[in-house]
Amino acid sequence: MDNRYVYGHRRILKRMLGALLAAVLPLGLFSACAAEDRKMYTSQLFAMDTVMELQVSGHEDVLEGAESMIRDLEKELSVTDEDSAIYELNASGSAVLSEKAAEILGGALSVCERTDGALDISIYPVLRAWGFTTGEYRVPEEAEIQELLKSVDYRRVKASACRVEIPSPMQIDLGSVTKGYTGTAVADYFRQQGVTSALINLGGNVQCIGTKPDGSKWKVAIKSPFADSQSGIYGVMEAEDTAIITSGGYERFFEEDGKTYWHILDPTTGHPARNGLVSVTVIGDDGLLCDGLSTALFVMGLDKATDLWKASDDFEAVFITEAGDVFITEGAADSFTLSGEYYDAKVTVIGR
Repeated sequence: MDNRYVYGHRRILKRMLGALLAAVLPLGLFSACAAEDRKMYTSQLFAMDTVMELQVSGHEDVLEGAESMIRDLEKELSVTDEDSAIYELNASGSAVLSEKAAEILGGALSVCERTDGALDISIYPVLRAWGFTTGEYRVPEEAEIQELLKSVDYRRVKASACRVEIPSPMQIDLGSVTKGYTGTAVADYFRQQGVTSALINLGGNVQCIGTKPDGSKWKVAIKSPFADSQSGIYGVMEAEDTAIITSGGYERFFEEDGKTYWHILDPTTGHPARNGLVSVTVIGDDGLLCDGLSTALFVMGLDKATDLWKASDDFEAVFITEAGDVFITEGAADSFTLSGEYYDAKVTVIGR
């Protein structure tokens, strides 16, 4: 018997989560007579191609600064804005990045190397060929995919300080780590401004600061990856001072001739990654790392993803398989609860 897994078929009591479809469940934040310093202030915006929500306790004045930070990062890292350094890099093969953009690129390349290319920021032209960047979906001819794959290799990105060069016709996109980095950057900004309780939800990329104002942990929902779900929620993580980021095939996909094609591509094949997983959630301190790993672990599949986790000490993970089973690393197991709809799903705790 494979002793990498500690088997335990849990039947966790049903919890009434309602029909909430949001990624975050801010339940029981404060009473009507709560002190002003516990009052939650909320801001919503659309940026980085997703709806975002910022909630802070007692510091309404920080929201404007956070929104400005998000807008600036979006503009700086855009692959379509002609004024961005990333656009210039893709168009000309070289560019000088700001220190912040260079830091993000360096972090992304580090995840690419750590996952042996399961995450590859140079997959962008292949994604575009499938229509995942434009919404004009199509199944490319295999010859087209193979031609584009010739330029997919993160190791050919040359970065020295803030100057970056890529060989033609390679193009890169930092979208796989941008929201994760942004969540951590906003959290750091909030803390610098004295915020001790906040929830940053960047389209499902969640960053928690402290606990709720009443001292209880935040409840962050893991969305069900299955189209027939009634509640839209597979489970809930209780969390504080951490990032929780999920990648799944349900996020962006299209159907053709009865087959589903999703946006998470395997850089070795140029096709949607299919290794038995439909959702991967990564929990850790570094939002950029969690964001990049959520994609990479999805591509790697359960066994390889587990091996990477066993060799690491800086993240935990929740995996949902095509069969509806849950595999969760031991450091996150006590914080996870199945939703009422999936109370009888098989849960396996992965141990070292």
